[in-house]
Amino acid sequence: MWERATALPLLAHPLSLPSPAAGNYPFTLSSISSGGGATALLRVPPLASSFSSSSGREVWLNPKFNQQQRSPNPPHGRHDYLDRSVDMAALLADLSRSTTADELHAVMSPFLPSFSSSSRRPPLSLRFMLSLLSREPDYRRSLALLDWMLDAAGYPPSVVAYNVVLRNAARAGDFPLAAGLLHEMRSPSRSISPDHFTYSTLLSALSRSKLLDAALSLLPLMEEDSICPDLVLFSTLISLALKLGDHSKALALFSRLRAAGIAPDLVAYNSLLAALARAGLLRDARRLLADMDSAGIPPDTVSYSTLLAALVARRRFLEALTLFNEMRSPIRRLPLDLPICNIMIDAYGQMDMAREADRLFWSMRQLGVSPCIVTYNTMIRVYGDAELFGEAVHLFRLMQRQNIEQNVVTYNTMIQIYGKTLEHEKAGNLLQEMQRRRIQPNAVTFSTVISIWARAGKLDRAAKLFQQIRDSGVEIDPVLYQTMIVIYERAGLVGHARRLLNDLREPHDLSKDTAIRILAGAGRIEEAAWLFRRTEVKEMDAFRSMIDLFARNKKHKNVVEVYERMREVGYFLDSEMIATVLNAYGKLQEFEKAAAVYSEMEEEGCVFSDRVHFQMLSLLGMKRDFEGVERLMEKLSGDPDVDKKELHLVAASVYERANKLDDAARIVGRIMNRRSSFSNA
Repeated sequence: MWERATALPLLAHPLSLPSPAAGNYPFTLSSISSGGGATALLRVPPLASSFSSSSGREVWLNPKFNQQQRSPNPPHGRHDYLDRSVDMAALLADLSRSTTADELHAVMSPFLPSFSSSSRRPPLSLRFMLSLLSREPDYRRSLALLDWMLDAAGYPPSVVAYNVVLRNAARAGDFPLAAGLLHEMRSPSRSISPDHFTYSTLLSALSRSKLLDAALSLLPLMEEDSICPDLVLFSTLISLALKLGDHSKALALFSRLRAAGIAPDLVAYNSLLAALARAGLLRDARRLLADMDSAGIPPDTVSYSTLLAALVARRRFLEALTLFNEMRSPIRRLPLDLPICNIMIDAYGQMDMAREADRLFWSMRQLGVSPCIVTYNTMIRVYGDAELFGEAVHLFRLMQRQNIEQNVVTYNTMIQIYGKTLEHEKAGNLLQEMQRRRIQPNAVTFSTVISIWARAGKLDRAAKLFQQIRDSGVEIDPVLYQTMIVIYERAGLVGHARRLLNDLREPHDLSKDTAIRILAGAGRIEEAAWLFRRTEVKEMDAFRSMIDLFARNKKHKNVVEVYERMREVGYFLDSEMIATVLNAYGKLQEFEKAAAVYSEMEEEGCVFSDRVHFQMLSLLGMKRDFEGVERLMEKLSGDPDVDKKELHLVAASVYERANKLDDAARIVGRIMNRRSSFSNA
């Protein structure tokens, strides 16, 4: 019977589903089999043997009841089951001592249907057996008990019984067995229709174990069984897709939710906002935020914080400020929380609005929001960027006086501030203070201190600290290597720089991918290219750093070389890298290859930024394929995510460079007509 536990016909995705660790259960797959097994001397428990004769049935009868008054046939719907006479706890204890299917069958043998009875009805009710199944802690023993019920005792197949065993298997993490049970329920031999509980149990367990593809493979089966997933189930799957970083699946699930006629709630809307934000589809996210009101579900603080974080991460600060003001407007009056305060303090700092950041920071407690270590670190950095060094030092020491936790980021920020004020001694003192307070410095700390000492002309101290770091075995990050290479070269210590470069060409203390990133970051084209061509590159960051290095130095053939190696190993490019590759093909006049890259990436579902579309438009103009320009323009005009004004400006410039002034004027006329239609509206 256990073959079903290993066959997974319903899981369409080639997943490696985890199974329980061996040795955790008294049963093994080899020890339980329906076809018998190793025979053993079995001790039939006294409780069970008391039912081997018919006299045992009288235990629960009233002795004063007149035997002749009993109806020979019980009324319809009533049965003479032995449930009340069986001690379930004792029976469970007897079952717990069984280690094979044969032993379990021996324990349950007194409860087999009597051959002398014409009804062949089991002496224990189905309700009793379901209760017994649900109380059995070992999921494999509960499976063996289910098989005894169906094959030996003749109980009819029950969806509830299967659900209990499936739930036990899912809780134990044996997903192949749980999936096999679901398949058996749907098989013609059982003909049981799984219900909503069946699928919800398995889907929830797969989601908790982050097996998204396996969970999604069950959705078509639910449709076949006429079971519609509910809002909770869709929300669980969308949340899991976001946790795994798969925003495309999250968007697809939300579309499926809407297609099923299920009205999303606030949680579902916030999940979709997060998916759109992570995919960079911020226009869609803004539209969704506006649509929530029309759907009768006004956005909350989480809705705004999700979009604010995405805007600030992409340095779209004015849009973030507009959204923040909308959130605090009299129409909304949404309360601020800690994430939003942290986001806006950071945004104010990057917009050179330190006073607004300062005002928000010191008003947080009045708003009922307590600052955290991230808030303090961000505010210190904002002070430093605005050259408000006194305020930064004051806040740093205030944290110490009030026993507010400080971490390595706090000290790194203060060391950078002392570097800006050329106070290299104070920076060194902070490094020693960190070590006294047992705050472990990281590579950023060492890189910053070494850079400060180098700018102060303390090259011997910088070199000595770098050597101490190498000797101590502390992991040296790419920034630190790059810093030392630049320091040696600026100081004229060419021999030291060359030795360091030679160490990177044959790295022993770090991976070759990391060495490539270090050399590329330091602008060492020859050394980076030499190592890149002799290394089986595995990290995406190494490819990206090489593309950036070659593009900065206008080595267009080398950009194409790196791209082709990426495709050989199966890596997909992000939008910025695609734009760089398209530009390289354009410089090499290889327009057909550029168009092939654009089409291939589009077919594979890559989300393009406007820059990629406009780059392709320019390449078609350089090729003088103006029919292609018009086709692409028409296609992009129907795309709601493309900036239409920018699209028309790029198209007009394409025609202008080709000296097709009439077509350029036609495109500009479209812009003017669009403007006038907006003003009339």
